[in-house]
Amino acid sequence: MILLFIFSPISINDIFSVGLAPFLLSVCFSLGKVFLQAYRFKYFVEKFLQYKVASSSKLILVRVGSEFVTNTTPSYVGGEIVRIAWLTKKNVPPGIAAWIATMEIIADVFVGTILSLMAGTIAIYNGATLIGTIIILVSLAVLSFWLLVVIFSAKYNIQLPNFVVKIIKRFLSKERSHKIITYTNVAMSDLCLMSRENFNSSKTIKIFFVGIIITFFAFVSQGVSFLILGGLVEPKLGLYNSILATAASTQLGSLPITIGGSGLTELGLWAYVSGLDRIPSLNDVLEDSHLTVIIAWRIASYHIPLIIMWIALMKITVDRGIHFRKQQ
Repeated sequence: MILLFIFSPISINDIFSVGLAPFLLSVCFSLGKVFLQAYRFKYFVEKFLQYKVASSSKLILVRVGSEFVTNTTPSYVGGEIVRIAWLTKKNVPPGIAAWIATMEIIADVFVGTILSLMAGTIAIYNGATLIGTIIILVSLAVLSFWLLVVIFSAKYNIQLPNFVVKIIKRFLSKERSHKIITYTNVAMSDLCLMSRENFNSSKTIKIFFVGIIITFFAFVSQGVSFLILGGLVEPKLGLYNSILATAASTQLGSLPITIGGSGLTELGLWAYVSGLDRIPSLNDVLEDSHLTVIIAWRIASYHIPLIIMWIALMKITVDRGIHFRKQQ
């Protein structure tokens, strides 16, 4: 947030110019996306396991807390590891825990890429060839990668690649590296077994379909959060375009370049809203009237929820520490 104010002509007063009520409303809808994803996690855990691991509020707290890790790493990775680790601590087999995390990823990728492909197609149709092409290429790359993961996991027994094994052995002790490699390979083998057993199951398809619906409404909530602020400078923006714009910007933010997609998300959203059809200059970006609203939305949709996510993460971490000390 500090870097945003240093490297852009936007001041805190400019951010406040959008109005306190619209800003807070945008924050609420941004948090709505986070809590819908948390509810989806709870739904998947309860439906796939068929027994109670923890209370609903605890499952939601864990999912929200894990989003802090997701949003502070390049390409939005890491949150799944937190959730898998937490589930295994609750005696859930690693393969099943990985399966639940994978189902969440696929739901996000499926809905996000479909919306992004639509956004890219519409951008090209409206003459914004450059940004439309970039959005489509990134979306196809992400979708293709996860389709390959799904196909291979259902047909083959995936293990850690040799180069990853060599890296782990290089930086860790023999005993520790052997433990990590063995644990990961067993979890991946169990995940592949779960894939083969569940992909043709009507029960799994039904659960996943409900997850897709929840995911879609999460993206809608994100779109509304931008519409509230974006509508201040672009009255004709509309909910449909807001959903596509935010989905496309999130997809661009998933490129493994910056932490939490910082910079990429804002630039992608600006390029889409502005109908970018050529390589922009710095002045094109800094002098655009949309910039203030885009940064205000980014603070409302990323920085403020990040505080909530951090509190949730500390809550589950501190609770675990207290529980461990009591056992001692």
